[in-house]
Amino acid sequence: MTQHDYVRDGANLPDCMKDGPVIDGVHWNILGQVYSPTHISDLAFSWKAIFPIETFVPPHIHTTQDEYVFIKSGSLDFVLDGLHFAARAGNLVHLPKGISHGIFNNSGANVECVFAVTPTGKLVDLFRKIHNLAHPGKVTDVAKNYDVNFLPPIRAIDAITKT
Repeated sequence: MTQHDYVRDGANLPDCMKDGPVIDGVHWNILGQVYSPTHISDLAFSWKAIFPIETFVPPHIHTTQDEYVFIKSGSLDFVLDGLHFAARAGNLVHLPKGISHGIFNNSGANVECVFAVTPTGKLVDLFRKIHNLAHPGKVTDVAKNYDVNFLPPIRAIDAITKT
């Protein structure tokens, strides 16, 4: 067997996620970011994302899914279970289920990345529900019904005094 026997373009492979066109031209506005789905199956869900300057996803926990983020351009700051780190273009970040994580664009430029979760669970339905929902408190309330739990916010002064 050759490499060609194992590597294909994905056209006939149902679980292959390609960086191709978005599904049905759909673009969701989620907390100021633009999410465009590229693959949806029971096994996995992937989407292209654009994180404009100073946008973020508050710390949260996926109770049923592992999440992966591939940085295509720019850099993002992550908080994973209290650990702060940066990921740059070409990095793949694994955010395990059950572990709190937040994602922040502090780079001063727009960031392009590709996200994937496995299994898909209720995340597609959540994104449909919170599309264009501008109030973060409402987003966090809705998310609870879709297996995503946002952590309560903390004041900056509280974070400083704990260290």
